[in-house]
Amino acid sequence: MIASLWLMLPAYLPNPAAVLFKGKTPMDFGRNFIDRKRILGKGKTWRGFFGGAFTGFAFGLLQNFIAHYLPQPWFPPFSEDTRVIGIILSLSFGAMLGDSFGSFIKRRLGIESGGRAFLLDQLTFVLVAWLLLWLLYPAWFMAHFGKPVPVSTILVITPIIHRIVNIIGYKMGKKDVPW
Repeated sequence: MIASLWLMLPAYLPNPAAVLFKGKTPMDFGRNFIDRKRILGKGKTWRGFFGGAFTGFAFGLLQNFIAHYLPQPWFPPFSEDTRVIGIILSLSFGAMLGDSFGSFIKRRLGIESGGRAFLLDQLTFVLVAWLLLWLLYPAWFMAHFGKPVPVSTILVITPIIHRIVNIIGYKMGKKDVPW
C-alpha cells in the first residue's frame, strides 16, 4: 500500500503544481468544440500543463535516487535502467493528459471551469496515467499496479488526497474553489 502511493507521487504532484505555474495561453487557445462549448476552458494553460508535468517528472527522478536510501520494499525505485525516464514521464504527463481529458468531458457535460464533477476530477488523471503506463511499460505496470490491493488503495485514497490538497490550495489563495 505504501509502495503504491510512493510510486504514484509523480502523478499526484503535477495537478497542484500546475496551479502554481498558472499561465496565460489556454491549451484550447480560446476555441470551442463542435458543440460550441470551450474545448478545455480558461483554466488549462500550456504553462500549467508543462510546469506541472515537469514538476512531477523532476520529483520522480529525485524519488528514484533517494529510494536506494529508504526502507524497502515500502519505497521502491521506479527502475534500475533507462526505463526510469519513460516510466516517470508516463506518470507525470499521463496525469496532466488525464486532467485535461477530464476538463474536456466536463465542458461537454456543461460544467464550467472550476465546477465540481465528483470522481471525474479525482480519478481521470490516475486512469490516464495508468493507461499510458500500461501501453508503454505493461510488465512494469502489472508488477506494481496489476493486483487488487494497489489498485483499490489508489482508487480509494486518491479522492481523499485530492480533496485535502484542493482545500490547502484554496486556503493558500491559489484556487478559487476548495474542490
